[in-house]
Amino acid sequence: MTPQTNNDYLCTNHSHIYSLTMDKNNNLLNPTSIALRIALVLVATALIILFSPRQKSVSYDYSIGKPWKYGQIIADYDFPIYKSEAVIRAESDSAMKHFQPYFNWDASVGNMMIRNFTQEIQVSADFPSKYKSYILEKLGEVYNRGIMDSHDYSGLLDSSFTSVRIEKGKTAEMRQVKHLFTTRSAYQYIMMADSAHFSRDILNRCNLNNYIAVNLHLDKAKTHARKQDLINSVSYASGLVQAGEKIVDRGTIVTEKTASIIHSLMKESQRRNKDSNFWLQIAGSYMVTFFLLFIFITYLYLYRRDYLFELRSVILLYLLITVFAIATSLTSTHSNQFIYCIPMTAIAIVVSVFMDSRTAFLSTLIAILISSLSLQEPYLFIFIEIFSSWVAIYSLKQLATRSQLIHTAFLATALTALLMLGIDFSQGHTLRMLDTSWYLSIAINGVLLLFVYPFLFVLEKVFGFTSPITLIEISNINHPLLRELSKQAQGTFNHSMQVANLASEIASKIGADVLLVRTGALYHDIGKMKNPTYFTENQGNSNPHDVLPEERSAQIIIQHVSDGLAIADRYGLPKIIKGFIATHHGTSKAGYFYIKYRNDHPNDNINESLFSYPGPNPRTREEAVLMMADSVEAASRSLKEINDESIRQLVDKIVDAKVNDGYFKECPITFRDIQQAKEVLVASLKTIYHTRISYPTLNEPTAQPRRRKKWR
Repeated sequence: MTPQTNNDYLCTNHSHIYSLTMDKNNNLLNPTSIALRIALVLVATALIILFSPRQKSVSYDYSIGKPWKYGQIIADYDFPIYKSEAVIRAESDSAMKHFQPYFNWDASVGNMMIRNFTQEIQVSADFPSKYKSYILEKLGEVYNRGIMDSHDYSGLLDSSFTSVRIEKGKTAEMRQVKHLFTTRSAYQYIMMADSAHFSRDILNRCNLNNYIAVNLHLDKAKTHARKQDLINSVSYASGLVQAGEKIVDRGTIVTEKTASIIHSLMKESQRRNKDSNFWLQIAGSYMVTFFLLFIFITYLYLYRRDYLFELRSVILLYLLITVFAIATSLTSTHSNQFIYCIPMTAIAIVVSVFMDSRTAFLSTLIAILISSLSLQEPYLFIFIEIFSSWVAIYSLKQLATRSQLIHTAFLATALTALLMLGIDFSQGHTLRMLDTSWYLSIAINGVLLLFVYPFLFVLEKVFGFTSPITLIEISNINHPLLRELSKQAQGTFNHSMQVANLASEIASKIGADVLLVRTGALYHDIGKMKNPTYFTENQGNSNPHDVLPEERSAQIIIQHVSDGLAIADRYGLPKIIKGFIATHHGTSKAGYFYIKYRNDHPNDNINESLFSYPGPNPRTREEAVLMMADSVEAASRSLKEINDESIRQLVDKIVDAKVNDGYFKECPITFRDIQQAKEVLVASLKTIYHTRISYPTLNEPTAQPRRRKKWR
């Protein structure tokens, strides 16, 4: 036996996990097991970091004119108040209205073309001199004003430029776009400038197209440089927020100015994250997550070693933490509001059902803390989720029906919504100011919690756990196996019912799992169905053991344990129930036949294995309770004289013998528990065997002679 600490079984629902991975002292793991569990922590940490947001920048969902639904924001560093994209675009467009592209003026082009025209026109004797003078005048005019490429001219018109700058040497003069020519417009201008005095037919004879060329060329480098200077001159900021300055508080109406500051904060956060060391962030996140997960496994080692030794329990716990942490991280990358849709309370429900409430609370807390690392507003998230999980754990403290899971989901959702409402009211909000999207997220969370009901069934099958609901179902006396037991071995069935009642009373007294020990008691002797008549409670006037040798009789009696395990496998009973079948006799002997054989063969070397049960001895308090109740109930039937003294002597004799023989060394039951068990057994047996009042016989009345009526 091991002494029980004050905290070992506080708030425990299932201290019954039956594990064969523990060593004899229940306090050591082999090196392989230790390495496996540490590897589990490392893998869980790596998966969480892998799916966590790479850029932990600030992000908020808000609307102008609506109350601020997050907590207070204070600037951690100086940052500019950036103008909106629309404002910057408007200012840039306004500045570009005054922008003038730069063109280079090539004087040599005009001079060369005029010279070529003069030389060729002198050769033509029949060309009128006044036309010559007119063309030279107009050529000089169009070249002086400027001729540009038609593509450049179209670009100016498309860009709505009204003027350009023409560089002539070291000077640049402004010129209206409408006064400039293309080669086509210059030709048309010369041909049509004075149509009253000059005939187009004669002008066509001089082939003016040959003497009109581009003398304005776009200076792309200078134009681009001047354009960038103009764009850069537009300020992207309209102010400065200093470190320590309060930006906004919860419940404050978001104005355009406030929205601009918040937008600037998010933009500055993104910029700083890009400039920060990515691998340092990853390393820091990994360290924090690892330490939180390691704290949890340390808790298991100190207070819940039965879960730590059971690998499936460790895997389930870390699987739940990892999955929900990843789900929260992925959701937070889209919207911080929708993180409340994640049913974090499901962790508390699952662990409460399969393990205990204290482990449920701590595992949920670890998952919440890890999830909050990816949020920029973690405090409200932690507060809300802890409250919801606490409500679920408390409501499942006495789980009795599957419908209770649905009630828990509705209760947790309703109280969480009320808590959120209280927070809003405390910030001065009215019903009209409430952001319904938050309450919608909580409602979605509640709907998702309803899916925990089928999820528990899946986990039972995958991990081999046994929920209280399953125990309730199989403890029903209408269960096919129990009905079969009552038909084939009525005496054994009655014995099992009595043992179940005794064990339940003891479990209730010492704080063990009442439902578990009752269910185990109902099935502990199902192996007797194979040979029911070989057991006293099922015998009539004849005893088949009278014609068998003691060792053979002992083997038949002992065989009911292995037969019971085989039947349990056939009916699919949980592993935890099979533990009661295997341990209710421990490694004790079939005492009657052992002693009888010893007395009949005093000088023989006895093979004691022929008379010994295979075991193992009880490993949980519940299994120890069953052993005591089973032994005492069976022995009480042999009492010749039933009174307070004889019952107490019987209970003390049997229980003390179990203790002295070491059958309780491998289970965490205390001397206090054993003493209380004795008191319960004595009191219960007194009630069962109390003397009843003998009812007197009703004497028939003596017949009286009939008297004749006298008529008056």
